[in-house]
This record gives sequence, C-alpha cells and structure tokens, in this order.
Amino acid sequence: MLKATFALVTLAALAAAPAQAIGSRKASTEAAAPADPAALGVYTPVSFDMAQDRENILVLDLSNGQRVAIRLMPQWAPEHVARVKLLAQQGFYNNVIFHRVIDGFMAQTGDPTGTGQGGSELPDLKAEFNPQPHLRGTVSMARAASDDSANSQFFIVFYPRFSLDKKYTAFGRVIENMAAVDAIQRGEPPENPTRIVQASLASENKPAPAIAPPAAPAITVDDLNRPQGQ
Repeated sequence: MLKATFALVTLAALAAAPAQAIGSRKASTEAAAPADPAALGVYTPVSFDMAQDRENILVLDLSNGQRVAIRLMPQWAPEHVARVKLLAQQGFYNNVIFHRVIDGFMAQTGDPTGTGQGGSELPDLKAEFNPQPHLRGTVSMARAASDDSANSQFFIVFYPRFSLDKKYTAFGRVIENMAAVDAIQRGEPPENPTRIVQASLASENKPAPAIAPPAAPAITVDDLNRPQGQ
C-alpha cells in the first residue's frame, strides 16, 4: 500500500513539473520584456506626411520668405518636444534670429537676446539623450556645459555630425523645405541674420505672415553730391 501511494505521489509530481517549468519560463519572459520599445532603440520612423499628426509638426516662417516644417518626435524626447511646442504656442520664437550659423555644420536659434546666452523663463530641462543620429535636417536642443541645461535654443544640422550623438538631445527632423534652411545667413552672428518671423504648430493652420521687404539704405547728402558713376 505504501509503495502504491509513493508511486501515485511521484507521478503527480512529474505531471506537475512541466507546467511549473512553463509557468517559470513565462514569468521570466514577461519580466524581461521592456515596457517601451524605445528601451531597445526601436523607434517609429519619421513621417514626412504633412497631413499626419499635425499637432507634432513645427512650422517656421522665415524672414527669407520661406516656410520650413519640422516633425517633432515625442518618442525621442517627450519633455523637449513639449517645451518647444509650448514656447511656439506662446509666440516666444517669433522674430528671434538665427544667431549662430556655421557653414557645413548647423544653424542655431531660440535665444530672444540674439547673443547665444539667453533663454526662456522656464526651468532648464533634464537631458533626454537618445540614439538618434544627427543627420542632415536633424533638429536638436542646444545647451551649455551641463547636460541638463537645455532651455529654448535649438539647432538644425546642415550635414551629418555623429560626434553630437548622445551628447545633445535630438527631438525632430526637417520634413519640408530643407533648402530654406540651407539659405539661412551664415555668421556668429550673421551681419544680416535670418529671423523666425512666426513659429506655430501645423494643427493651428496659421497662414504665412507677410514679409516686409528690407528697408532701402538711407540716402545722405554725400550720396546726392557724388559724381555720377561713383
């Protein structure tokens, strides 16, 4: 009788063993699964469709008469995207110049003082460095020496600069009219800087503002008295 009882207990234990192993493997797999695909460096591709997710398209109307569209990517850097959208909706970027524009590198803006030393009154942001490469058209947040010093200034990359990867927070990509970015006046600062006349979100459907032609140079008495041909 004792042998029979022992045999039944052993068979029951063997029958339960595979189920326990499967349950253990399942629990282990669930524990190892990342909560966010971005944790594995898997990101949604940048959409160049202007009709898609217009709430996350930043529109820059420039003083060169051109309109640039930037796809904002909250999946890359949610806090940085939220900051830029808030400032754009507040009109913070309107009439702000591109104060640092280096040929073959990038065009930087977002400082209302035009010196590169200014920013908004909002607190600085903690870094959201991500694996996105700084390709042509990448939009990334400028900062000071501290990783957590980004505030309002950002830059648009002319040509790939992979040395910036994971050192500056990339948060978007130009999806329309990169040629207008190429036409931004160079200099640190430029002699005649290009300005953001209006920054808005595509979902706001704001028309492009009228761009006043540059003022003609003032005519002096010396100009009037100068001999013809000089």
